[in-house]
Amino acid sequence: MTLVETMVALAMLLVVTIGVMSVAAVAVTTTENQGHLAARTAEYAQDKMEQLLALRFCDGTSDTTVIPTSSAGGQGLAGCVGATTTPQAGGGLSTTAPTAGYVDYLDASGNLVAAAANWEYIRVWQISIPAGSNNLKQIDVLTQVRTAVGGSQTLLQSRVSTLKANPL
Repeated sequence: MTLVETMVALAMLLVVTIGVMSVAAVAVTTTENQGHLAARTAEYAQDKMEQLLALRFCDGTSDTTVIPTSSAGGQGLAGCVGATTTPQAGGGLSTTAPTAGYVDYLDASGNLVAAAANWEYIRVWQISIPAGSNNLKQIDVLTQVRTAVGGSQTLLQSRVSTLKANPL
């Protein structure tokens, strides 16, 4: 009788364990996917930041929505006022209403695509002037994935910020 009771208890334990293991497998997969996407958004934000930091402080014409950067047809780092080095601001960090000239789109492999194409990542950037400064620009880049993972409603995103000083 004790052997039968032990076998029934082990069978019940096996059923419960199989149920828990299937939930664990889904959790591990979702975590892996979210980690992968988060790492890619951070990488793509850093790539854009490096492209922007390569520009001159008063550059207001370089097109940074293409790779390699074109010397004309864009916003650059928002330029400076006239012949002076008084910095100007530009762009924005809204992914729902991005500022023209301060946005680009990437496919699942990180390659640039047209806005109307099937994109997976959006990158927006903003050039601002820190309060009380005349020789600094703050550059912010935000990269966001297009779709959520695992039924989550939160879209993964990464933001990178830095300061650029004049005359650098």
